Amino acid sequence: MQEYTSDPLVDTLVDGRYLIQSRLASGGMSTVYLATDRRLERDVALKVLHPHLAGDPQFLDRLGREAKAAARLSHPHVVGVLDQGEDGQIAYLVMEYIKGHTLRDVLKERGALPPRLALAMIAPVVEGLGAAHAAGLIHRDIKPENVLIADDGRIKVGDFGLARAISTSTSTGALIGTVAYLSPELVLGRQADARSDIYSVGIMLYEMITGRQPFDGDVPIQVAYQHVNSTVGAPSALVPGLAEEIDELVQWCTANDPDKRPVDGNTLLSELRHIRTNLSDAELDIQPPAAHASLPAVAPPPAPPASGRPAERHRENVSPEDRAEEGDPQSRTEVLGGIQRPTEVISRGSNPTTVMSAAPRRPAYGPLSAPDEAPDGDAYSEHSYGDGGPGPVAGPASKRVQRKLDRDEEKARQRAAATPVRTLHPGNPRRRGLLWILLLVLAALLAAGAGWFFGIGPGSPGTIPELSNKTVAEAQQLLRTAGFQSTTEDVYDDNVSPGLVVGSEPDAGQVIRKFQTVALAVSKGPELFPLPELTGKTLDEAKTTLNSAGMALGRITETFDESAAAGIVLAQAPPSGDSVKHGTPVELTVSKGPQPIPVPDVRGQEQDDAAEALEAAGLNAVIAPEKVNDRKVPKGAVVAQDPASGNLTRGGAVTLTISKGPRLVEVPDFFGKQLREARKALEDLGFEVRVEEIYGGFFGTVREQDPEKGTMAPEGSVVTLRVV
Repeated sequence: MQEYTSDPLVDTLVDGRYLIQSRLASGGMSTVYLATDRRLERDVALKVLHPHLAGDPQFLDRLGREAKAAARLSHPHVVGVLDQGEDGQIAYLVMEYIKGHTLRDVLKERGALPPRLALAMIAPVVEGLGAAHAAGLIHRDIKPENVLIADDGRIKVGDFGLARAISTSTSTGALIGTVAYLSPELVLGRQADARSDIYSVGIMLYEMITGRQPFDGDVPIQVAYQHVNSTVGAPSALVPGLAEEIDELVQWCTANDPDKRPVDGNTLLSELRHIRTNLSDAELDIQPPAAHASLPAVAPPPAPPASGRPAERHRENVSPEDRAEEGDPQSRTEVLGGIQRPTEVISRGSNPTTVMSAAPRRPAYGPLSAPDEAPDGDAYSEHSYGDGGPGPVAGPASKRVQRKLDRDEEKARQRAAATPVRTLHPGNPRRRGLLWILLLVLAALLAAGAGWFFGIGPGSPGTIPELSNKTVAEAQQLLRTAGFQSTTEDVYDDNVSPGLVVGSEPDAGQVIRKFQTVALAVSKGPELFPLPELTGKTLDEAKTTLNSAGMALGRITETFDESAAAGIVLAQAPPSGDSVKHGTPVELTVSKGPQPIPVPDVRGQEQDDAAEALEAAGLNAVIAPEKVNDRKVPKGAVVAQDPASGNLTRGGAVTLTISKGPRLVEVPDFFGKQLREARKALEDLGFEVRVEEIYGGFFGTVREQDPEKGTMAPEGSVVTLRVV
């Protein structure tokens, strides 16, 4: 991440507690900093809101409520909200700091992902959303930039509550969101719920599998227009051979009608696990094409007016302020030209015109059902108009149906005209009366049977009981008591013990007719996957391998190793090949390289003693070929070594230089010479001079010397001069 050292907040203390270290990122609503919580001594992500938001008291009050709600949500796949407050003109949120990268970084680096990796990475996102939806929280801005992937492999969803607080604080003519992932109801200004997040997840899954977004345009209003008036195409159009179940999953999540999407994250998570369990390895590991530049993602709808204004039939709902925003290109902040798009403010006065289109309908209960069909076999769909009313299909298929209905109606009129209204033979009145009595009795019996069937019989309504974490026998008995029949299906589940019921389809609490069968999902326990081989890899390579396999990074232990370079993985626990569930932490032992050995000082020692000392330390002694004279070091002892200090690794070489002892010098004759002259000459030759005075040494003349002249004496030895 780039650090902006010129930011005035860097190195400042916010609220007397948070020391800002560096600037991490900036968007349309806030700037994010890396800060240190000095009270708890930990790194946090500090989100500082822009001044136009920080100066709104009503918004700050709403943000506080949203932050408290988000802080109560504690889930391993949701970035935690730690604190919220104000410091003068600064309004901030404190969140858990996740060191790593985002899903956007992964998509930029790798492009389209294989289905196995895409489903494995989207599952934690959906699981986190499911927990948030269960707690009553809606994200409203799901996008790859808000999916954080930690260095240890954890995947988390960030920015809960911020988009909601900001969108409710703006005027009714503005909408906060990232246009590439906005649901149709948010574009149209309607109420958002958990299904709006599901739509964004579907768009994101489409992008992960195909490497591109389903809708694109030169300006955001064109993309928003397509969200409302187009259907997301099947990802298999860009990834040939993709499993039909994945196509249905994406199109189920991205249905234009919220009622035809999964109701929340937990519902989607159940279907996601079912698909991952039942697809073959070949279907999960299909490799997407390298590029799709020539393939359209979806047939484009008719373009909106050049000004970006809605059709005239919607103009009565647009305020004067919204009309001003429509013509003002400065009324919203937009970033175009790349796949990464920040949260954008779109004028709600620019809601795209809704257009009726022929498209397959998908039932609300799941992605695996066939589309409804019109009388002539023409598939159709219903889109909401801007005022909320449904409209008929206006395409060619509906015209053919209407022409056929007109022809049938005309034939019926002709048959009615040719039928006499009065019989020429009135018959027996008593027989007709008996016939009417029989018909009335039959109608009464049918009514009574229908009343029994739909009142207390198999057609009566019943509520599905809570069956989770019960044995199959207990669940079946509860269903029989409630009047239902059941089937079972084995599924993998990380949290429910094998043999216990995970859930039912339909879900507990739903009211259905008793003749409908309830499907029980029975846990097979967690799905196990073999651990990859990590030994011999670098630490970074091991982290990447664990992340791709859906595993977590456990404790890292460093140790010295004489044969492995620093940073190489020496061992792993559990070992490779063991079958474990996704998210299992794997502990690694990593080499610090060969252990350093301090070099001992052996100068002055005998050659053999010095060599033994070095070998005992794990080093090798190398004797220099040339010996040197030294007047202080005796012959055979070490005069010098290289290196003389520092550290070496085991087996390192230390070169020893051996002394030949002091150099022998011939002693000159100094008889009759003055002491000063004799002393200087002897010192220049390397001798030490000792003076003995005879009769006080008044004349300073040398009368005797020891050793005598011509003697070969060691350099540095003492020469005695006797002076008179």
